Amino acid sequence: MTIMFCGFEKKPWILRLYGNGRVVRPGDAAWATLETNFELFPGSRQIVQLSVESAQTSRGLGVPQYEFQGHRSGLIQWAEKKGERGIQDYWKDKNQVSIDGLPTRISQDLDLDPDRIP
Repeated sequence: MTIMFCGFEKKPWILRLYGNGRVVRPGDAAWATLETNFELFPGSRQIVQLSVESAQTSRGLGVPQYEFQGHRSGLIQWAEKKGERGIQDYWKDKNQVSIDGLPTRISQDLDLDPDRIP
């Protein structure tokens, strides 16, 4: 797994972290420990842990310059309007495979505890 951070304001540095990623879902034993480190929003469904094996920095001279204007609220509003059961139904209907065609396990996780919503 690779995570890339870009500096869009001031200096245009790029930081890449390389390593092995692990997905932790609400039904997993590690969820209770990890979730305390985050502000969870309606529809939260996983935490990704990365064991960093190497890091690389570079000058991002080709990175465009942007200015942060604020967070968007549309996703949270969408999730609140859907409600807990609506989010589960959406996941079962729309999120069975990842963008690269791999199974997501979302239905399997929901089947373990049908009333579980993060």
